[in-house]
Amino acid sequence: MTTVQQTSPYQHYVYAYPHKTAYRRLKDRPALRELWAAQDRSALSLYVHIPFCEVRCGFCNLFTRIGAPDDLTGAYLDALERQADAVRAALGDAEPVRFATAAFGGGTPTFLTASELERLCDLAERRMGADLRAVPLSVEASPATATADRLAVLAERGATRLSLGVQSFVDSEARAAVRPQRRADVEAALGRIRDTTIPVLNIDLIYGIDGQTERTWLASLDAALAWRPEELYLYPLYVRPLTGLGRHQGETGTDPEWDAQRLRLYRAGRDHLLARGYVQQSMRMFRRADAPPQGADDYACQTDGMIGLGCGARSYTSTLHYSFDYAVGMQKIRGIIDDYVTTTDFAHAEVGYDVDGHEARRRHLLQSLLQAEGLSVADYRARFGSSPDDDFRAELDRLAGRGWLTDTAGESLVLTPEGLAHSDAVGPELFSPEVRSAMAAYERK
Repeated sequence: MTTVQQTSPYQHYVYAYPHKTAYRRLKDRPALRELWAAQDRSALSLYVHIPFCEVRCGFCNLFTRIGAPDDLTGAYLDALERQADAVRAALGDAEPVRFATAAFGGGTPTFLTASELERLCDLAERRMGADLRAVPLSVEASPATATADRLAVLAERGATRLSLGVQSFVDSEARAAVRPQRRADVEAALGRIRDTTIPVLNIDLIYGIDGQTERTWLASLDAALAWRPEELYLYPLYVRPLTGLGRHQGETGTDPEWDAQRLRLYRAGRDHLLARGYVQQSMRMFRRADAPPQGADDYACQTDGMIGLGCGARSYTSTLHYSFDYAVGMQKIRGIIDDYVTTTDFAHAEVGYDVDGHEARRRHLLQSLLQAEGLSVADYRARFGSSPDDDFRAELDRLAGRGWLTDTAGESLVLTPEGLAHSDAVGPELFSPEVRSAMAAYERK
């Protein structure tokens, strides 16, 4: 790794490890029944991916397409039902199957109509056996699709958290991020959400947008705080290849001036929220101190035992992470969705990455360190029979040498405030050489 990469704070947003660009076609196409036969199924996470949006934001590199012509959403739900039936059959009945959390993501799940959302909830409950009214259920939405009828369905079916992608309350900044919306429409959507019984509102905001200043950034934060959201996610803007901004601006690479601006805005936003009763959970996540508990934290769904339904979803066993093909470019995404809706055999894993013992240790270290509470040494030792220092001495020493990591009397490893600020550099630095190599060899599409 070069010196520039080591010091740049914005290298990679690590929301899953290994990243999907490290996944490859599984030649043996293992049967799901075999993959799940020896797995603990007592506290699974269920994630259902809806790959549709009314528009695609300029910064977005998620697996989604614009619109859904010719009853594509209906065909997609048909395929989801076929996949759910195959997965539930693979889980079998020899051991109890219980889902501890559920989430609908995308894309924009609320792109679906109210009746289609009912069908989606039925799929989760009747075909997969998830009790949506008894477990935390998180749903992502956009201002334009957070309509009263859709929200009523989600509230009645047990949604406990609604995450609204706002990004900026300043209209000119929203346009600069290629997110066509008006503040008045955002405020109206927030009003509709607060009129429901959904207990947790999360608002996503982005810093580093072209033309954004500390004054306008804090103005967006204050506009969000007026709604007393239980959670706020503060995301640094990235410009990635094959995205709207990437096509117009090119891949930015390392830009020290932009890095400095984003760090400055991050610190201003962090301090603003901490002073107003929010508790920092990670670099991105802030939770109101008096917010109702939501069960497992936001990274818990990345642990072993995750069932993903939909062509953009991942599934995790303790030894294999698997999914369908991955792309960012719109033409390729459309092709993958078209293939998915005509698929009849969902009983095998198609694309994935084998997670051996060393990768499992690395993943646990990485995911824990990127949370503000850090990594419990005792928990690590109980799970793996060794200490983090035994397995990752060089990496931990390097982080500590930069002032990014502290050891609390041997009980836990915790990122310092500056370490948290550099989370998007810490995470990639902990990737294994094998994962780095696979990601570097990935052909963008």
